[in-house]
Parts: sequence; structure tokens; C-alpha cells
Amino acid sequence: MTQPLLRRPRTLLLAVQLGLSGALLAFTSLPAAAEEAPAARTFPQPPDALLGPLFTDVQSAKLFPDQKTFADAVPKGDPLMILADYRMQRNQSGFDLRHFVDVNFTLPAAGEKYVPPAGQSLRAHIDGLWPVLTRTTDTAGKWDSLLPLPKPYVVPGGRFREVYYWDSYFTMLGLAESGHWDKVQDMVDNFAYEIDTWGHIPNGNRSYYLSRSQPPFFAFMVELLATHEGDDTLKKYLPQLKAEYAYWMEGSDTLANGGANKRVVKLQDGSLLNRYWDDRDTPRTESWLDDVTTAKKNPDRPATEIYRDLRAAAASGWDFSSRWMDNPEKLGTIRTTSIVPVDLNALMYQLEKTLAHASKVAGDNAGAAQYDELANKRQQAIEANLWNDKRGWYADYDLRRNAVRDSLTAAALFPLYVKAAAQERADKVAAATQAQLLKAGGVLTTTQKTGQQWDAPNGWAPLQWVATVGLDNYGHKDLAMDVTWRFLTNVQHTYNREQKLVEKYDVSTTGTGGGGGEYPLQDGFGWSNGVTLRMLDLLCGDKTPCDNVPETRPAASNTAGAAKPSQSSASQPLTGNAPQNDASGSQPQPGASAPLANGPAQTDAAKPLTGNQPQSGAQTSSTPAGGQTQNAATPEPAAAQ
Repeated sequence: MTQPLLRRPRTLLLAVQLGLSGALLAFTSLPAAAEEAPAARTFPQPPDALLGPLFTDVQSAKLFPDQKTFADAVPKGDPLMILADYRMQRNQSGFDLRHFVDVNFTLPAAGEKYVPPAGQSLRAHIDGLWPVLTRTTDTAGKWDSLLPLPKPYVVPGGRFREVYYWDSYFTMLGLAESGHWDKVQDMVDNFAYEIDTWGHIPNGNRSYYLSRSQPPFFAFMVELLATHEGDDTLKKYLPQLKAEYAYWMEGSDTLANGGANKRVVKLQDGSLLNRYWDDRDTPRTESWLDDVTTAKKNPDRPATEIYRDLRAAAASGWDFSSRWMDNPEKLGTIRTTSIVPVDLNALMYQLEKTLAHASKVAGDNAGAAQYDELANKRQQAIEANLWNDKRGWYADYDLRRNAVRDSLTAAALFPLYVKAAAQERADKVAAATQAQLLKAGGVLTTTQKTGQQWDAPNGWAPLQWVATVGLDNYGHKDLAMDVTWRFLTNVQHTYNREQKLVEKYDVSTTGTGGGGGEYPLQDGFGWSNGVTLRMLDLLCGDKTPCDNVPETRPAASNTAGAAKPSQSSASQPLTGNAPQNDASGSQPQPGASAPLANGPAQTDAAKPLTGNQPQSGAQTSSTPAGGQTQNAATPEPAAAQ
């Protein structure tokens, strides 16, 4: 039994403090100003650093099927004292590690399994899930890895008991569609609070996620909220938008050609682009043993290098994928930090365009011009370095080879999503998507089947949304409708059989959840719920809303009546510009996609999802936004599970 903390000898306490000072949790007063440099902040230590050998031994002993369980466990007392007790007791005869953990830690509760009412439609089921997935943690225990947030938030579900950065935008699309604009506001405020507090939006609100971020969707969130609240929203969150941009671009002003600093790289041609990065080079806290095992299987590489690349892949959201590996069958060949991702740089382009828009709203025309210039330079860099002319699609850039990579992935659609692509190139991406990525149940993540969850045959809700909007932006409306129809049919078939939505889907067929990865398939699920609701209204329109996916595919023109958010300048083109011309200066006419093999008959194209018609000239950003639903708002959440 652990000795009561107050009865420990003072000499022991002093010795422990001196010997284990590196394990102290540092909580200091944190700056509130978003503009303050991240270097001035002190972060709380994650559990692996705080608990040292105890954490290592618990994870190595495989006490829990999911390594995230102990990462989320809360010490019942001062971790320093628990660790001292462990050092004294672990070599004693009959020592039971699991009993020691149970005595000294509160393990995360499994939560009561949600059983939906029988006979619910797909829409009603999702609306009923919002309260179930809502959490309120405005305070947290002193030693808890959970970071408090001032307002309620929606979690993905399953093992994911905290809010996640890029997941949340797609969840917010569904919240908006359900009429929960108050929850959209709350979540935007929470992310702004994180930027003010930590200098960036972490992967999730856990101490062990503070060393990295995720795909930067905060600009999209602010634009979404602005469609409901008006342009003052852009002005309100301008300081946080600037702070996030500063985080991603830290060190860019001193880089030489061919250099890199954390999240920013400067290519040999002088182009400034971004990459994924994690400030730590240790095994991930939440997947500690997995990472140690990966490193041990690859003794020819420094373990710290492997750990950094695994962590950077987690920052990308694509953990894991052949996209980041030299050998798709061998995770230890991962080298995320030497790859410049096309999707990340498309999102950074969007952030720059949103900053230009917000600066203009705030009356700062000089600032708006500056951010527009940065966006234009990034667009030129994307076109020059992230386009594979031989293959005919956008792809990542390999810093080691100084060349664009060959693999086709769903990330190729991100330049279309933010309207940073030339029309001619968008047409080629559409053709490649139709020929190689689109399957019976939606768009593949990659064409490689490796057993990793961000590879074939899996498809993910956020990538289906990016594909739908991106293809629609460039006139490929039938193909966009096919993506919507096939993915929703997949979701509906799975729901009909299992009465749930899941994290990912097998898109090689319909009605099957995805597989692969480090953990079992998760239910819930935030971003699947959000994208499904948004796509249901695209499919059926607001005049004839559907609560389930229709048995026959509607004509693409039906999306013209899809529910739209209240209009403000935030939902219009940010600069009045549109997709650029091809290299020759001519602009191919956008047209409907060719019929798919064995696919449904093609119909007339519909209006763009954002209401913005492609034109010749410079770029603009697409701002997908959730619209109002015809269903009544769900009741306020009860106590969180």
C-alpha cells in the first residue's frame, strides 16, 4: 500500500525533489496575448516525462490493451511521490505492478455504451449523438494530462475522449447543419483560447499533444462561423489567425535556400513551404510501446529520428500511411519530416487568404495586401513544386530527392478544395480521381494496400468532403455527386446493419467499416457524423430534405437547392479572384465528368457548393460551410460520459 503523502519523512521528500527534479510538472502563469512568442510559454510535462521509469514499465508490461489508457490515467497524488514509492517497492518480493497502478491512479472510465432508440433515421441518429459526444472540462485535476477548455466541445468518440483539432472542423459542419451554432461558437472560442494559451492549437487537449499541431483548419472554422454571425467574426479572431500563422512560419525569415526550421522549409528555388513537425523526438506517449517496437526493428536508423517522423505523421492526421514511407510495407522507413505535403500547403494558402480577408474587414488594407502577396507566392510554389507533370496530379515534394513524389493520394484534391489549382490541372486531377481513387463506397485515401489505416481500402469522411467540394469548384459536378452518393450509401448500409457511424470506411465496397492501424475501429464518430449531415442536404436539397440516403441516386442538379448558410461576405470569394489559367494562358471550359464504369448514369451539373463560379485570374479560397437543417435542435447535453 502506498504510504500517505503527509507522513513521508522530510528528508525523503528533499532527496526525491533533488534527484528527480526533471520529473516535476511545471505549471506557471501563462500569457493571454495571442501575439506573444511561443518560446515564452512553459508547457506542462506529459505523463511519460513526468513518471519516467514507472510509465516505461507500465507500458512495457502491456497492462492495458490500449496504451492510451495509462497516458490518460490521473495520478491520485503528487507524481513525484508516486514515483519515489515505485522506486522503493518495485524490487520487493510479491510486488504487483497492476495493483500499484490501481492504488495510485484513476483510470479513464469506459463510459456507458450509448444505445440509440430503435428505428431512428440516419439524420435523427446523428442529431441524437451530439449531446452524447459533448464534454465540459473547464477545470482539470492538477496532475491530469487533460487540458481544460473554457467552453463545451464535441469529441470524436470511442477512445478519443478529448477534442481533436482537424476533426473538429468537419464535426462543426454537422453541428451547423443541425442548427447548433452555439456549439460551433463554443468550439471556435476554445481553439482561440488554446492559441492564446499555448501559441498554437495542439493535436488535442492533452499535455502529451502540446508538442505538435494538426492540419490548420482554424481559418475554415472562423469562415464557417462568419457565415452565420457576419464579418465581425473575422475581425474578432484576427489576432488568433495571425498567431497561428506565426506558429507555422516560425524561423522562416532566417532560412537559407535548402534550409528548414521546425514546420517551415525553404526550397532551393527560394519557395517557402511547410511540413509537419513535432518538437519532441521520443516515443509518442499514447502509443509508446508501438513506437519503441518500430524503432527496434530498424536498428540502422537513429531511434530519435524514427520517433520524430512518427510524431510528425501524427501531426499530419494521416497516421499512418504509405505516403510517408520509402517502403510502404515497413513503417520504420517513415520520413515525414523530409516530405513537403501538398494538403498542408493548400491549407496554409487558405490561411493566408483568410488573413487577407480578415485584415481587409478590420480596415488594414496594407496587411491584406501583404497576406495576398504571401498567398500568391505560395500558390506559385505549389504549382512549381507540388505538381507531378508526368503523372498528372498534385503530390508531395521529397526534400531528399529534391523532386515531386509519384504516389497518387486523396491529398491531391486539396488544391482544388481551396481553389489554388489551374483549371487544366484540376481537370487532370479529376480524371485521376475517377480512374484510380473512386470506388463503390467513396474515395480511397491512397492506392496502396499496406495494412495502415490511411491507405487502401479505407476512405475517411474529411477526404470525401474535400473531394466533393474540390471537384465541384472546378465544374466536375457529376463526379462530385458520385463521391457524395457512394460515400453516403456506404454510411447508410453500415448504419442499417450496425446502427452506428464509424471513424473510417472500407470504400472498396459499401456497408463495411475500415480496418488497419494501431487500434480497433472506433464508433461515434464526430467527423463522419458532420460530413454525413452536410452531404445529406447536398444530396436532397432543402426543398425535399432526406433523413436517410435515397435508394436511387439523385441528379447532380438537385444539389442546387441544397441548404445554404446565411449569406455574408465570408461566404463569397475572398478576393473576387478564382482558379488560375493553365500555363499557356488559356482556360479549358469546366465540364461534367465522363461516365464511370458500371456507375450510375450521369446528369446535368449543379451550382457550386459555395456559390462561387470559377473564373480566369488569380486564386480564391473555397469556404465550405454548414447550412441550417430542417430538424429541431437536439436537447442540451446531460452530464458527459
